[in-house]
Amino acid sequence: MSRPLVACCFLLILLQLCGSSFQHRHVLSRLRTDRALIGLNESASVQVYPQLLGLKWGYVGYVTVKYQRSFGASNDDWIGVFSPSKFNASACLDDYNGPNREYPPNLCTAPIKFQNASASPDYVSTGIGQIAFRLINQRSDFVFALFTGVRTPVLIAVSSPVTFAHLKMPLYPRLAQGQSWNEMTVTWTSGYRTSEAIPFVSYEVADHIALHKIPSFSPASTLSLSRGDMCGPPASTVGWRDPGQIHTGSMKDLLPNTRYSYRVGHKLSDNSVVMSPIKYFKSPPFPGEESLQRVVIFGDLGKHERDGSMMYDDFQFGSLNTTDTITKEIDNIDIIFHIGDLSYATGYISQWDQFTEQIEGMTSRVPYMTASGNHERDWPNSGSYYNTTDSGGECGVLSSTVFNMPVKNREKFWYSTDYGLLHFCIADSEHDWRKGSEQYKWIEECLASADRQKQPWLIFIAHRVLGYSSWYVASENTTAEPFSRESLQGLWQKYKVDIAFYGHVHNYERSCPVYDEVCVSNETNVYSGKFNATIHVVAGGAGASLTPFPSPTPAWSMKRDYDYGYTKITAFNRSSLLFEYKKSSDGQVYDSFWIHREFKDVLGCDAENVFCPQVTSAI
Repeated sequence: MSRPLVACCFLLILLQLCGSSFQHRHVLSRLRTDRALIGLNESASVQVYPQLLGLKWGYVGYVTVKYQRSFGASNDDWIGVFSPSKFNASACLDDYNGPNREYPPNLCTAPIKFQNASASPDYVSTGIGQIAFRLINQRSDFVFALFTGVRTPVLIAVSSPVTFAHLKMPLYPRLAQGQSWNEMTVTWTSGYRTSEAIPFVSYEVADHIALHKIPSFSPASTLSLSRGDMCGPPASTVGWRDPGQIHTGSMKDLLPNTRYSYRVGHKLSDNSVVMSPIKYFKSPPFPGEESLQRVVIFGDLGKHERDGSMMYDDFQFGSLNTTDTITKEIDNIDIIFHIGDLSYATGYISQWDQFTEQIEGMTSRVPYMTASGNHERDWPNSGSYYNTTDSGGECGVLSSTVFNMPVKNREKFWYSTDYGLLHFCIADSEHDWRKGSEQYKWIEECLASADRQKQPWLIFIAHRVLGYSSWYVASENTTAEPFSRESLQGLWQKYKVDIAFYGHVHNYERSCPVYDEVCVSNETNVYSGKFNATIHVVAGGAGASLTPFPSPTPAWSMKRDYDYGYTKITAFNRSSLLFEYKKSSDGQVYDSFWIHREFKDVLGCDAENVFCPQVTSAI
């Protein structure tokens, strides 16, 4: 039986256990790791080699795992990757102390990932198997454990530890725009506490014409988290794993549209320095500067394992394809917006390392701006607008720490940012946006603050569909989240928002210029002249399992695609903007439209005369 077929069979077993909600629940929570029993058996063994990785400062490596079970090998046997290597409850008992903590299970933590033992041919008949696993540096050692059973797993054998040579090295840099247009921040993860090393970022102009370059050095702040920072299980129980030290440094007073090199590092107590490899980025253009400006926008990416392993919430099947396709295009991208549902770690903290390693080819090259989604933020009685358990107990703590955005308050994850000719208002759909709320006031202020002569293109972003998606027409008899359109469409029309982007629904769909569910333009691919209404785009098909379209198709729905993909907008100048939708499978354009508009076209009334400034006939 082929390895993919075996993996499919194992997933079918899990599906039967999980029921129809499998795609939106944690695979390994159905394995009930919290109910695992310890039954080590001398007739079973696990061996792994090599046992030391990253001798040349590498942070990715493959190991071969050999295992055998003399009696009783079955399709219910599986190999889990655990880190740290001491993962039974006695090693972390003290961590469970405190209010609202469940009594610890036999295991400290759920596995980072796992594979079915029968993925190795003839394992069930011979009791002997061999699998390759891909590991990344996660600041601690690993062991491989052989289990049998799904409902109540039994641990029967454990390997010797495997480790990386440089566990604490700085890893996975993540660029983001700062509080001002000429500031770039970089956030990274390491194992160095501030008591043992000082974090910093070094940067300089990379162009060859810059002679006698002197690097600039900027100290970095550090944040760390504990199990007690989590709001509930699994994040506070078997899903917990130390996410490392999270550092953020600022690169300020950047020249516009200039190529810079940078490195992140740590000065140790003995005055030695540990540095990352050299990376490069291009600084943002001056606000209002006319230059080619290319923006990629998508939601609901998640992560997937390159070695075929399975993991928690394992339904982001398009994630690697989208990641790899965008990374290949990165030289033609200036900034990326990932608009919610980032890693889908949902309480299994080890997955944040897996995710930031997967997307490093993007985040280390261009600013990677994030929005808050339900799978990052929502948890009962934690302040989220939705009283669900979608975050797995993380309640926004991990996402707002791992990614540093120019927010004024990490708890209120809304912010604005400028990029040349574009002004972005990024809302937090997991907090109240209705009229009269604090966020509604901010949204209006953000939209009103756009200087349309300097930055003619106004973009609104949120994770949940606050505008238009035909999925909501069928599921809730409304076109969006309850009350959202009624609250916000007046602002979009009043301030002439060009395009609104959403994730959450896992497909691609764009509307006509629409107001109050009515198309207000007959144009389909070229929109020119006076502003009519906002075009709404659902771009939630980056990685998570796709959402089918209902029927019939609403009149305002112009284009749909049930496939994995992402969107891109390109501002050529003050009067021409190109929108493109690309499939992740090949990076080719499958839908596009142009907006041609002059400054005078956003002055005065909109084309429908819905919002007109007051006038007087006085002389």
